[in-house]
This record gives sequence, structure tokens and C-alpha cells, in this order.
Amino acid sequence: MKAEIIAVGTEILLGQIVNSNASFLARQFADLGIDSLNQQVVGDNPERLEAAIQLAAGRAELVVLIGGLGPTADDISKQVLAHHLGVDLAYDEPARVKLAAYAKQQQKEMTPNNWVQAQLPAGAMPLTNTVGLAVGAVAKGATQQYVLLPGPPKEFQPMVLSALVPYLAAEIGHAPVLESRVLRFFGIGESALVTALQDLIAEQTNPTIATYIKDWEVTLRITAKAADHEAALALIAPMEAMIQKRVGAYFYGYGDDDSLAQEVVKALAAKQITLTAAESLTAGAFQSALGEIAGVSEWFKGGFVTYSNQTKAAFLGLDEAQIDADGAVSEATAKAMAAGALQQTQAGIAVSFTGIAGPGPSEGQPAGTVWIGLAQAGQAPTATLYHFPGSRQDVRGRAVKAGLFAVLRDLQNK
Repeated sequence: MKAEIIAVGTEILLGQIVNSNASFLARQFADLGIDSLNQQVVGDNPERLEAAIQLAAGRAELVVLIGGLGPTADDISKQVLAHHLGVDLAYDEPARVKLAAYAKQQQKEMTPNNWVQAQLPAGAMPLTNTVGLAVGAVAKGATQQYVLLPGPPKEFQPMVLSALVPYLAAEIGHAPVLESRVLRFFGIGESALVTALQDLIAEQTNPTIATYIKDWEVTLRITAKAADHEAALALIAPMEAMIQKRVGAYFYGYGDDDSLAQEVVKALAAKQITLTAAESLTAGAFQSALGEIAGVSEWFKGGFVTYSNQTKAAFLGLDEAQIDADGAVSEATAKAMAAGALQQTQAGIAVSFTGIAGPGPSEGQPAGTVWIGLAQAGQAPTATLYHFPGSRQDVRGRAVKAGLFAVLRDLQNK
């Protein structure tokens, strides 16, 4: 089967966003044995999009349009495809029900243009959007199949993996089962991880290994092809065992949608331990990351943001003169902040952050200098020194993840 990918969006042509969806989809096609011989990028213009569809239909059996499924006037993909196929748009009832439920939950009246997200070309097979509101579709023409996929990666990737890939595998018939396992790592760079696994990567055949870095951590995907699900998992297991033996000290969880914050909350629940935090450098970002996780309120009762020495003393019960003597960015202050937060909240574990975010040095210490403290009842507090590279945002983001990783490892060792 020959496929052609059409990315729809003027913002791609202008360089405002990177066309990462096309590369992701091309990799899925390669795994399925589908030949992706051409790709196009076209702006939000009906005439040019129609021309792109006609060109693709002349040289491919599978034409995929990515983007343009939203509610705004420049979201034109499904309208143009319906016109190309000579059909009207029709509602997908489950998608319409989902839109209505969303509007009710938001206590808003859905505007007419928003309902377009629940429409697809008449006769097309819907592709469920598990993350967002715009429904995808597979529509059949005379000799081609056409696919509509949403543009936002957080909606696009789940739809591809959970709906489109299984559909195409069934269509091809002889295609092997593909199984992937995603491993997540923190505290090791991509180059160091690749170096540790260099021979495995160089010799890979089936399963394959792919790594990528995002938001100061590394994700590794093991993908196997086999006749069935169980056989694919049997190929993945020994490869993962070798990887874990080499870099397992940095491993924290599985899955594209996992995060350090999720793992920390799960560990708190498993150990029945509450957590608090005292943040200077990160200014509440650690607590905000925890707040993104459903059910966290059971295990995180609250914390402190103490940027100045005065607020460190007032909120955490510390001696301001001692902070001045030790320095705000010091091992002693990090320990005292964690111990003070623990004392004030009676939580099971406390974490503290103090450091130099940058861009320049402070207190005679370079930007990127960070102390993270841990305290728990009946134990002397500890603190660890880090030197994080990058911008102010990088330093603060890395610190939050380092704090989460430190808490997770402490909980796992209990």
C-alpha cells in the first residue's frame, strides 16, 4: 500500500510550528510496511487543499490529512474532503454526545461552530478522539481511502496508535502485530543513555529501540513485530531486562502519558504517606506539578513558597540570622527549609528547593546551583547539590523533576 501525508495548516508553512506529526505517522507506516513516498504541506486554503488531495489521490491508495478539524473558520479539512468525495457532512452521534457533556461540565452553551467538531464526511468511519473533541475519520473513495486526523499532537498521537494503526493492520491483513513498551528515565542525558546501550542499538533488528528527549528527561521505546501479541511481548521482555540492568537506576515508569508527578502520587498512596514542600527557587512549580494529578489532595495537604529570607523565617519557623549566616543557597538552608516544612505541617515527608536560577550568578555562586532537601520524622534532614545547565526556565524545570525523582526514590526505598 502506498500512502501520502498532507499536513494542513498555514502555521506550518510559516514555520510557526514544526511538522512533527508527519514524521510520527511516517514511522508508524514504516512499521506496518506501508510505503510513504510523498508528503505535502498546504495552508488553510480550500482550493489549494483540494489540489493537494487530487495530486495525492493520483499516486497513493491511502491519503491522510492531518489538522484542520477544529471549530474555527480556518479548519477546513473535513469540509474540503467531503466536497472532494461528493458527500455532505454528517454528525457522529457519540462525538456529539461528548461535546454536549463537555459543554454541560463547563457550564457553557456550545456555539454553532463548535458542533462541527462532531461531524465527518457522510458514510465515513469515525476514529474516536480519547483526548480532545474533534472526531477523526476514515472515508472510502472509488479507489482510495482517506483519513482525517487532528493536528494537536496530544490528540493526534493517541488516535493514530489506538485507532488508525489497528485499523490499517487489519486492512493489510498479513501485517504482523506491533507491540511497544515505553520506558521513562530521569537523571541521565540522552547521549549518556545511548552510550550505555550502544551495542544493543547497533545490533537491533527485532525488537527495535528508539530514544528521544523531552522536558529534561529521556524516553525509550522498545517495539517488536510478531505473529501475535504474546509473541511480541516475549521479544520485548529480554530487551527490557538488559536495558534495566544497565540504566535502571534512572528508570521511573512506563508509558507515553506517565510522569514523575504521577509516579510520586501513586507511591504516596501506596505507602500511605503525606508530602509537603518548601520552595524558594521553584516558586511553587513543584506543588503545581503535583496539583495536575487527580487524587493528589489526599496525600498533599499544602506547602510553602518562601522566596525571601524573611518569609523563610516567618513561614517555616527558621532563624533569619542563621539563614543570612549560612546563605540562602546552601546545604544548611535546604535542610532547615525541609525540616521546617515538616514541622509546620506534620507531613510524612518534606522536600525543599533553594538555588540560583539565573541568568547570572548570585551569592558568589553560578547560575544552576541548586540544593534540594528532604526531611522526614525521626531522621536527620539531608540535602543534595545539583548543577543544572541551561536557561532560567531550564534550571527551574530540572529542579522540579529532580525533586520529584528524589521523593520517588525515597518512597520506593521505604
